[in-house]
Amino acid sequence: MGRAFEFRKERKFKRWAKMAVQFTRLGKEIVMAVKAGGGSPETNSRLRTAMQNAKAVNMPKDRVEAAIKRATSKDESNYDEIVYEGYAPHGVAVLVETATDNTNRTVANVRSYFTKTNGSLGKTGSLDFIFSRKSVFTFDPKDQDLDELELELIDAGLEDLFVEQDEEGNDVAVIHAAYEDFGKMQKALEEKGIETKSAKLERIAQSHHEVTEEQVADVMKLIDKLEEDDDVQAVYHNMAE
Repeated sequence: MGRAFEFRKERKFKRWAKMAVQFTRLGKEIVMAVKAGGGSPETNSRLRTAMQNAKAVNMPKDRVEAAIKRATSKDESNYDEIVYEGYAPHGVAVLVETATDNTNRTVANVRSYFTKTNGSLGKTGSLDFIFSRKSVFTFDPKDQDLDELELELIDAGLEDLFVEQDEEGNDVAVIHAAYEDFGKMQKALEEKGIETKSAKLERIAQSHHEVTEEQVADVMKLIDKLEEDDDVQAVYHNMAE
């Protein structure tokens, strides 16, 4: 069938694998949200956010409902949210957010990924001077007056509003707000009828580390291993693009 077919097949498999990882992570987030605030999205803003994020990546409705049902079961254990910090090869800072029902397994796996790729796991809080936690919302900028919206969202804690392109090349509006203003910004967007594509608390690098093309490959070995782990929810780094 030729190279073109093999290339398309490889890309399709990669998309499927990425979707499976996203669904697993969102399933955990839904469980944690329900455990923390109940199974009603109307009264549980964290669950409402998780469900919006699930919808944005086309997570099947039955999987969302199954996660909510699973969370209300007494047999379903809760997840501990633990952050690991360290350095990849060539001095790139890496921060790993995990959600786990077995902390011994998770720390052993994370430590082994750093060790096997010539990185080093550090102490909690060692990267606080590099990463700042922010509230990040994305939405479709179509039919929106962004200049007007920027002024209207200042009271909700808006720090930055800009447009970038997603992986498919489509325009997406991005909002940055302070960590503690997540709920206030979420409410403001809901009141304005703006449906978010995603709403997350993310770690934003305040400084970036320059590396060569060859060194990028070394760093990505660690990042790829971490992102493939079922206990890992998110991986952040300060490698310059």
